[in-house]
Amino acid sequence: MAVNLKPLADRVLVAAAAAEEKTIGGIIIPDTAKEKPQKGVVIAAGNGKKDEPMTVKAGDNILYGKYAGTEITVDGKEYLIMRESDIFAIV
Repeated sequence: MAVNLKPLADRVLVAAAAAEEKTIGGIIIPDTAKEKPQKGVVIAAGNGKKDEPMTVKAGDNILYGKYAGTEITVDGKEYLIMRESDIFAIV
């Protein structure tokens, strides 16, 4: 997924995972009740700060805070842009 966008400093561009459509028991979840996903894939990453190099790179699967990042649209696709500090873990 090449995107013509380069995040600056400690920011990363993330493609969020799709929200769950069904519960484990098979109940279909309506759009109004779906939770915002908290995992995704890093599409692009900045170079980091002078004294803090980046620990994530493009292609990493990550977990992030529920309300982390800012939603943006690039080439008709939805992404999140957030600081690396909003990322909890690489999975």
